[in-house]
Amino acid sequence: MDMYNLVSFAGIFVLMALAWALSTNRRRLNVRCIAFGVGIQLALGLIIFCAPGSREVFRRLNDVVAELFQAASRGTWFLFGRLSLAPGQTGPDGETSLGFFLTFNALPVIIFFSALMALLYYWRVMPLIIRGFAWVFTRLMRVSGAESLCAASNIFVGIESATTVRPYLRQMTRSELCTILTAGMATIASSVLFVYASFLNQIFPTIAGHLISASILSAPAAIVMSKLLLPEEGEPLTMGRTVAAQHEREPGAIAAIVSGAMAGVKLVVGIVALLMAFLGLLALVNLILGGLGSAVGVRLFGLDPQLSLEKLLGYAMWPLAVVIGVPPADATVAGKLLGERLIVTELPAYQHLAAAIREAGFIHLRSPVVIAYALCGFAHVASLAIFVGGIAALVPERRKDLAALGPRALLAATLACLMTGAVAGTFYHKAETVLQAAATAAP
Repeated sequence: MDMYNLVSFAGIFVLMALAWALSTNRRRLNVRCIAFGVGIQLALGLIIFCAPGSREVFRRLNDVVAELFQAASRGTWFLFGRLSLAPGQTGPDGETSLGFFLTFNALPVIIFFSALMALLYYWRVMPLIIRGFAWVFTRLMRVSGAESLCAASNIFVGIESATTVRPYLRQMTRSELCTILTAGMATIASSVLFVYASFLNQIFPTIAGHLISASILSAPAAIVMSKLLLPEEGEPLTMGRTVAAQHEREPGAIAAIVSGAMAGVKLVVGIVALLMAFLGLLALVNLILGGLGSAVGVRLFGLDPQLSLEKLLGYAMWPLAVVIGVPPADATVAGKLLGERLIVTELPAYQHLAAAIREAGFIHLRSPVVIAYALCGFAHVASLAIFVGGIAALVPERRKDLAALGPRALLAATLACLMTGAVAGTFYHKAETVLQAAATAAP
């Protein structure tokens, strides 16, 4: 274990201390929840990075994901032809790629994996796995069964996880609602996870396994950060007991596939709309900031004439990047990526992470690994609106509570994702992860 591993380990507790300092009630502390939440993460981190054969498991998992991508590409090839070929791929008749197009190369994969997940739900595979995670969280962390079930569901699905606890939403405490919002934003849906893997799998051979691990790690982290920022002061209806998921089973496998595919289409449309809106608005804000920087800031304050919102957020996130174990030499790039995720979603952030690795933008090999874990979550402004609005649609009478809790839940989710990055940094060692494009980087 080198110095930066120790920094990452200490960072876990620094992040929790920050959450506690911003708590609504610092005197009320669920010690068991915090202790077991951290313990679960550290145990999982030890298995992920240090267990014998873990690297080979991740490689095999990545091979499985690659095969699934190959299967998914059959549909996109039929629809889009040569446009669907990613750089380096060739078509059935030797056609070469025209370059990377997010709309044709990555987003259609979401539809395929949404259909696959719906089929696994129909076959009762996913409910069984989710119940296992929920049981662990409820029994060990002493939290309510409803919020445990929702947090466990969020490891695999997105906003639809709230429907699994719909009968309990009306009577949930504010702390429970905050945990549900936090868990939704701190984790990612499996269908989107594979898109991130497609950005990085050529240069980060085991990325698929690590992203799955990151989503699992973020579930207990979300509960810990939520309970630190908004401790439980009421008496949850399902405290300490497991609850059954409220999932409407499709009448058949074909119906499940159709339903999943249609849900995937809605998700793709939503992602496209958000990216168009937020990237456009970001460009407008940067245009204004650039004008202020060159016209006024340079003369009066010595500001960067190329000032942008990403740079400002990068400066703000720099200390947090250092806290989770990113070496200071790489913290500026890491902070910019974390800031970009907060305002523009994680899709562009992962694309830019891949570009930074290819261009040797990181000096230390550990930096992109830690950041890949820390970026793995829906902790951004757009997601806040989606989760608050989506859950409010299920329980309109709790709309005011959800709106008030939203910003605090976003903060908790951001800290939870950073905590996941810190856990990865704690156990990272060079031998376990090979970045193909960073062979010349320093250890």
